[in-house]
Amino acid sequence: MNIHLENVDVSSNSGPNSFGRKLVKYMGGLGHKFDISQKADVSLAFIQSVREEHSTPLIQRLDGIYFNTSQNYKVQNYFIEETYKKADGIVFQSNFNKELTFKFFGPHDNYSIIHNGADIERISNTERFLKYPDKFSEVWCCASSWRPHKRLDDNIRYFFEHASKDTCFVVAGKVQKRINDPRVFYLGEIEQDDLYKLYKASTHFIHLAWLDHCPNVVVDARACGCKIVCSSAGGTKEIAGLDGIIIEEERWDFKPVELYNPPELDFSRNIKNTWNISYNMKRTAKQYENFFTSTTRKLDS
Repeated sequence: MNIHLENVDVSSNSGPNSFGRKLVKYMGGLGHKFDISQKADVSLAFIQSVREEHSTPLIQRLDGIYFNTSQNYKVQNYFIEETYKKADGIVFQSNFNKELTFKFFGPHDNYSIIHNGADIERISNTERFLKYPDKFSEVWCCASSWRPHKRLDDNIRYFFEHASKDTCFVVAGKVQKRINDPRVFYLGEIEQDDLYKLYKASTHFIHLAWLDHCPNVVVDARACGCKIVCSSAGGTKEIAGLDGIIIEEERWDFKPVELYNPPELDFSRNIKNTWNISYNMKRTAKQYENFFTSTTRKLDS
C-alpha cells in the first residue's frame, strides 16, 4: 500500500509531526510505502486536508478540535470540519476525542479509535543518562508545549506535595515564568532522544493538563518506565496505564469552555485507573493498516 501524508512535516518535533515519523517507520516495517512520486492507495490527512479533490480514499487523523470560548473556535474548526465531512474514514486518538468530535461535528459512519504509540525500538537504544546533583536520589519530570491548560504550576505543586525531599523535578519545554527553587530544573526545548533520556532517568511523569486528548509525551514517558500522574478530564487517562495516578475532576459536558482558565485541582481526589491500552507503536501501525484496508474494501464493494 502506498500512503500519501497530508499536512505533516516529519522534520518537526511537535506531537503530530513526531507521530508522523513513527508511523512512516513502523508502517514501512509492515511493507507499506510513503512515496509521493507514485499514485497513492490511501491519503492520510493530519487534522485537515490541504487539497480540494482526492482521487484516492481520504482518512482524517484527528488529535483534537477547538472549543476555547476565548477564541473564535467555529472559524478555527471550519476546515477541520470540512475535511471530516468529506473523509472516507476518521482516526480518533482516544475515546474522549471521538466523543468530543461527535458532539461538535456529528457522528461519522466509518471510524477507528487508535491511540498513539511509542517507538520502543528507538527508546531501547537510547541511553539512560541525565546529570543532576548527587544529593538527589530520584527524578520526577514533565514535558509539554506549555500553555495555561497544560497546568505547569499544578505539576510543580503536585511534585512539592508528593515527592520526597531528596527528589528533583525536571521541566522540559519552553517556559515563560520559572520559579526559583533548588529542586526544580528547566531544560527548555530539547531533542527527542534527550527527552527519552530524561524519561528513562525519571520515576514519575506528571501531566495534569485539562482536557488533553492523547499526548505523545505521556505515551513516550510510560514506555520509558515512568509512573504517570494525570487528570481524569480528557483522554490522557486512557494511555496512563493501570498503575497511573489519576486526579479526579468533574466530568465535562462537552460544551465550549474557557480552556485557558482550568478549574483548580484537589489532589486528594485520586482514583484507580481502569484503562490499560498498549503503547507499542508496532500495534498502532497494525491498527492503521487494518483500518486503511477495511476502508478501501468498503469503498470497493
